Amino acid sequence: MGSGQDAVFAFLADPATHGLSTPVERIDTNAAAVFLAGPDVYKVKRAVRFPFMDLSTLEKRRAACEAEIRVNRPYAPDLYIGVVPICRGADGALRFGGDEPVEWAVHLRRFDETRTLDRVAERDGLNPPLLRDLAAAAVDSHAQAERRDGATATEALGGVVEETVSSLVEQRAIFDPQQAATFAEAMREAFASLRPLLLERGAQGYVRRCHGDLHLRNIAMIEDTPVLFDAIEFDESIATIDILYDLAFLLMDLWERDLHQEANVVLNRYLWKSGTIADDLKGLATLPLFLALRAAVRAKIEALRFVTVDHDSEASRDARRYFDHARTFLEPVPARLIAIGGYSGTGKTSLARSVAWRFGRPPGAIHLRSDIERKRLMGVDEFDRLPPAGYEPEVTEQVFAALRDQAGTALSAGQSVVVDAVHKTPEERRLIADVAERLGVPFTGLWLTAPVETLIGRIAHRRADASDATAAVVMLQADQPSGDIEWSTIDATRPVGENTAAALRAAGLAP
Repeated sequence: MGSGQDAVFAFLADPATHGLSTPVERIDTNAAAVFLAGPDVYKVKRAVRFPFMDLSTLEKRRAACEAEIRVNRPYAPDLYIGVVPICRGADGALRFGGDEPVEWAVHLRRFDETRTLDRVAERDGLNPPLLRDLAAAAVDSHAQAERRDGATATEALGGVVEETVSSLVEQRAIFDPQQAATFAEAMREAFASLRPLLLERGAQGYVRRCHGDLHLRNIAMIEDTPVLFDAIEFDESIATIDILYDLAFLLMDLWERDLHQEANVVLNRYLWKSGTIADDLKGLATLPLFLALRAAVRAKIEALRFVTVDHDSEASRDARRYFDHARTFLEPVPARLIAIGGYSGTGKTSLARSVAWRFGRPPGAIHLRSDIERKRLMGVDEFDRLPPAGYEPEVTEQVFAALRDQAGTALSAGQSVVVDAVHKTPEERRLIADVAERLGVPFTGLWLTAPVETLIGRIAHRRADASDATAAVVMLQADQPSGDIEWSTIDATRPVGENTAAALRAAGLAP
């Protein structure tokens, strides 16, 4: 950092520069100095050169500032105002604007720093509506992302795998050498086996110019909406990735924070909203590699911090924690299928949500719901009510056929599945069980029961739910025979927690 930047930093830190009577807050990182001045934020790139980033000249810093605006404005147009020149006037004083810049700064609109999602999660937790909006924000970011060359990105990903695991193996003072070597070989094998699928996804357009740094600290609640910011701008290759690898950073971050159910909800909401569920379910085969690599990269970074920052014990602990997660993500977990049936109002969806994150490989099972699939097939939002035509027998047959196809695709990709539908007839129950038998995975059928008056009362109190069921629907279901129920029966009048334990016992998953 040269004297020119010292003067610029002093200028930006001076409340008078911004017409303020209150202090300016300064935040320093390896690559930038950030000044929080009232409603404004100014971010100056440091005059530094790293192997992955060269900011050593004024022109390179200007280009980096412009890239930050260009990359981030699509995610947060109200936050990223523009690039401003800082110039020295004839009197020698620094000011914003002018003909001969001595430095450049990114100008942002300030938001409440306590509302980044890492802080929200720690302080308040992440509630279901927020998780729904978070998944939608990820879907929207990928929908607008520019498609890039998949073959080049796949080869680059292989390089990231090799560089990351080699670095872990070298850090013998932090990671157990045998564990690191075993993990490195498993990662290489995983990438090699998945390379054809990765190339296929690239050819299908799923490699895009993504955010690249999609974790909770880079998402803020602004006007009660999750807004992505601080995307990777300094290296196109880091952000030119499969969209599921982009999502994997968010899922890994949630899982690492012990927000396991939240990670499961985000994945399932993402799949429901993506509009490309068939390809996404097939792509789930990549998820163990993607999650493990995200955690391994974090382990590598923390290990390097341990080496370079006076052997910081916190960095060492963090590195080992991320490494343990990386190993867990890559461990094989047999897929299984659980089907939940019962009349409307028995709590199938509540039980499915409670069970889904507790079995299968991280971040848990895929939750397939007939109410959601019906709305998707009819081309309406999940909370829009369908006309009677949406419940004709032929539509219902299409819904159940789609659920079976989706379950088979996810199971073939190695991900466990829970299917949430009425499953009223013996034929429907037989066909969903056949999916598991055909693929050679364990199957558990659960049948929820409760008095009709209880179900009618529950339905009357539903709000913001994808189900269109009414009291009349429940009465009709009760009047029609369901045949012999061979699935495990669960009393749906009990609390969800008790029934979750009962469901796991029935599936042989109880601890």
